[in-house]
Amino acid sequence: MPISVGAPRLLLRRLREVMAERESAQVRLDKVVVLIASNMVAEVCSLYLRRRDSSLELFATEGLNREAVHATHLKRGEGLVGLIAEQAEPMQFADAQTHPAFSYRPETGEEVYHSFLGVPILRGGHTIGVLTVQNRTQRHYSDEEVEALQTTAMVIAEMIASGGLIVSDEATQDARRDLSARFTGVAISEGVALGHVVLHEPRIVVTKLIAEDVELERRRLAQAIEDLTGMIDGMLGRGDLERAGEHREVLEAFRMFAHDRGWRRRLDEALLTGLTAEAAVQRVRNDTRARMLRQTDPYARERLHDIDDLSNRLLRLLAGGAGTAAAGNLPQDAILVARTMGPAELLDYDRQRLRGLVLEEGGSASHVAIVARALGLAAIGQAKGVLEAVEAGDAAIVDAEGGELHVRPTPEVVAAYADKVRFRARRQAQYAALRSVPPVTLDGARVSLNINAGLLFDLPHLDQSGADGIGLFRTELQFMIASTFPRLEQQTRIYKAILDAAGDRPVVFRSLDVGGDKVLPYFRVSKEENPALGWRAIRMALDRPALFRTQIRALLRAAQGRELRIMLPMIGDVAELAAARALIDRELLILKRHGRPEPKRLLIGAMIEVPALLWQLDLVLPLADFASVGSNDLMQFLFATDRGNMLVADRFDTLNPAGLMALRTIVEAAGRHKVPLNLCGEMAGKPLEAMALIGLGFRSISMAPASVGPVKAMILSLDAGDLWTRLEELLACKATSVRDELKSYAAEKGVQI
Repeated sequence: MPISVGAPRLLLRRLREVMAERESAQVRLDKVVVLIASNMVAEVCSLYLRRRDSSLELFATEGLNREAVHATHLKRGEGLVGLIAEQAEPMQFADAQTHPAFSYRPETGEEVYHSFLGVPILRGGHTIGVLTVQNRTQRHYSDEEVEALQTTAMVIAEMIASGGLIVSDEATQDARRDLSARFTGVAISEGVALGHVVLHEPRIVVTKLIAEDVELERRRLAQAIEDLTGMIDGMLGRGDLERAGEHREVLEAFRMFAHDRGWRRRLDEALLTGLTAEAAVQRVRNDTRARMLRQTDPYARERLHDIDDLSNRLLRLLAGGAGTAAAGNLPQDAILVARTMGPAELLDYDRQRLRGLVLEEGGSASHVAIVARALGLAAIGQAKGVLEAVEAGDAAIVDAEGGELHVRPTPEVVAAYADKVRFRARRQAQYAALRSVPPVTLDGARVSLNINAGLLFDLPHLDQSGADGIGLFRTELQFMIASTFPRLEQQTRIYKAILDAAGDRPVVFRSLDVGGDKVLPYFRVSKEENPALGWRAIRMALDRPALFRTQIRALLRAAQGRELRIMLPMIGDVAELAAARALIDRELLILKRHGRPEPKRLLIGAMIEVPALLWQLDLVLPLADFASVGSNDLMQFLFATDRGNMLVADRFDTLNPAGLMALRTIVEAAGRHKVPLNLCGEMAGKPLEAMALIGLGFRSISMAPASVGPVKAMILSLDAGDLWTRLEELLACKATSVRDELKSYAAEKGVQI
């Protein structure tokens, strides 16, 4: 006899009462199976839970022999119960004993029962148990009965997961949570960090599962979905996301799911069984993930992240907000885990408590990576699947030297990394001892080591690293973290503070370099097919001279009586440099007319990052007081490889002879025109790449503060003239990279890399 329409809701209310009782877990489980059997007019109801070894143990039953409880164990995949656990989907059989997978267990006394219905108990899409009902007669269970049993299984799963039903030390909430896991990614900020996971967008733990008022829950869910779709549409309409890219594709996927009628229908069906809005979201998420986890199509599996993100956002809206963990209490050793995040979001966190950062997306050239390096965090990006595998509070180790993340590490792994941290501390102490030692090669070549900066809290690194100055101050970072465009007075204060902190050491201010992958949240721009090659940097400055002139005016006012160095980014033609210099000269003239103090000395530099300049160097360099190579963009343009696209970012090596010959061409031209030359890309911060740069003739390079010590140690052990001779031979070879040859050279000559 099928269950009545109101029976599922009555069952859920009775379950809530049982769960609230102050009795042992076993007593409550025994009552649960009795309730289910009675509600579904079944002669048997049994509950199996997964153990750490992946076997399934009979934890409670109504109808089978009680002596079988905790005595019956099914191996992984064994019997109908094991089959349901593996497939993670409901199954029913009118005559179970005739099925090939049926496993007879005499201690249970189940041989007299024929019809069988089983559903998986799911958590995060993974099976943590199986709930079954049986009857003597051969019968078919209705869709309503299957739905009722699935809903009941979901409630049991959430009770176990939230700690409301502690069943046994041997029964695990999710087998994965007790196992150590290792993820590989891309190092975006070097270091090693031991700590505990903090989710940037915290997951909501659903504690209220059973609805008091179904219609009220339907209204709550409808409002949350409306808010969610509005939020997504708003983000997609923002100027900083009106471009192609991985993050926009993620939001498009969110919108697709949020508007999907099938998803909304499944949510409504879950609500009608008597669940709260939060529990309905969790129920549909679990079922959807279980199906997608077992698909072989990689695209379908990739959408798991979207299901999780969308569900988490919806749960946070239902809980009354969509904030991040920055507003909460962080542990002293926080390892922040996120799918992606912006630099401003990272700066919201208590820097004294952050130790590491792990991103599912984002490479070393992203702006959040730049901020991570400024904060001294060990950070890795491209750690695929990490959000699915971690929970808040999990022990974790970020190895940003090897590009690895260890979650729930074994004692042996913790001990090994504790030794590595101690070794790094000793090595950092050695670098600190070199702080006041001039970076001079064995053959007497003095190399200027500067730091890259972009935020006020970068400035103490000047003294801490022993750097010669700031070779690149990215002025756009201050604009990117601001909620509105900084006014003239605000910009002037910031630039003055930077010059004050630097003292008599040089600071190179790069004029506003936005557009492409650098976006201002309050600045609307048109969507571009190829933003890296589009309207950005000096092109935007010349087209919007008011913005450029405001920044130049602020820099001139801040530098009164001191030397001011301004570097112009993305120069693609000599005419652009001439036009920008004319605008700067005009602002200087206005300053003089108003009788304001002017800089003691004004130097204008050009960034060499557009390959076309390689054939205009003899025209550009005479117009520049100094030049700086932006190796990140120069290399990506030379090799037609988007450094932000992880599908192609590794297709070329910066130590490719073609790229090195382009750099040598720049060095030779700067020498002819006696123009000071610096390089401020990622190459400069890696000892092996920095060694190659010095061999090519660079005598000034700029890098992240943490790289100054390792690069200085390399310089002190290097004979630059001897390396120049070796490089002449290597650049003539047909290899696609000279990396291995340079490593062999360093080992042969005792160069510390």
